[in-house]
Amino acid sequence: MKGLFVFLILIVNSPNIYAQCRTYRVTDGGDTLNCTDFNGKKQGKWVIHLEELRGEPGFEEEGVFKEDKREGKWRRYNLMGDLQAVENYHWGQKNGTQQYYFMNELEHEESWLAIDPKKKYDTIEVPDVYDPYKIERKIIKVQAYSLKHGVWKYYQPGSLSLIKTENYVFDSLYKPLPLSRDLVSDTSNIKHTLTDTTGKTAAGQKPVPKEVSDFDKKNSKKKKYNVRDGSTNN
Repeated sequence: MKGLFVFLILIVNSPNIYAQCRTYRVTDGGDTLNCTDFNGKKQGKWVIHLEELRGEPGFEEEGVFKEDKREGKWRRYNLMGDLQAVENYHWGQKNGTQQYYFMNELEHEESWLAIDPKKKYDTIEVPDVYDPYKIERKIIKVQAYSLKHGVWKYYQPGSLSLIKTENYVFDSLYKPLPLSRDLVSDTSNIKHTLTDTTGKTAAGQKPVPKEVSDFDKKNSKKKKYNVRDGSTNN
């Protein structure tokens, strides 16, 4: 009788919790889970339990559905309760950082970008992977609604030692330029200054790189040479 009284109080105090659900279940703490509305769409908090099947390990997932699509943070555990994954969703697609675990240790991280599935075409801003200040706007046909986008990190099993990274830009893997061009890019903003054979610079000037100083020392007794610096003498 007491249990029936508590159940009636829950219904009276929370009439909207069950009104939108055709099917649902209630936890011991009074939380509503696994709600399916009258249109057959999953809504609210869900816990999905899958037993081992045909050699495939079982697992349990928990997160939120919005209009039958996963939304926000989802967690997945094996049937022993060990954390396997923390994933983020938008519009039912992976979005943002995804983390995957092995024996409760972080194994690798992925980065994804979700695209509104209602769009057949989308305008995106594509940064030049070698020049972050250069942006190109492109109109693309939406074929995949979740794209690899950002840094992927891989860790040494059993530790947080980073062993590899990958960088994606709208599903395309970033490939570093040849070393020679990278060096030019890295040193393009260095201003060389006149130096004597000891490598010292005039007051107020920035110190020159060691390689330049060594070169000057090596050639100090040779015939003087001119260096073109690209200036127009204006």
